[in-house]
Amino acid sequence: MLFVVLAFVMGIAIGVMKESSVSYASSTEAYVTLILLILGTIVGFVSITSKEVMPFLIATIALVVTGNATIWGSLQLIHPILRTWVITILNLIAAFAAPAAIINAVRAVFAMTKGT
Repeated sequence: MLFVVLAFVMGIAIGVMKESSVSYASSTEAYVTLILLILGTIVGFVSITSKEVMPFLIATIALVVTGNATIWGSLQLIHPILRTWVITILNLIAAFAAPAAIINAVRAVFAMTKGT
């Protein structure tokens, strides 16, 4: 949960940087994404138990689908930064969850083949 809060806070910070046209916003987002990918890999190997694999994978699928949805564009009509915040936050959370999902999906496949 701590990493989701980190992704949320960094998403807001990077969103503000993007809207303010800060020159290093893209590189900051790249470094934060890399850090979250590494942390997600670590969590994928150590934290997800076999009982948690399926709910975690379903949640990750939902996260990736909603992060790539086009529904967020309408938020720009309220305020331009809202769309940027939501998309950046969802992308950062997905960057954390994706490596853990890949690791646990492979584990689930191995577990299924091991049983046959």
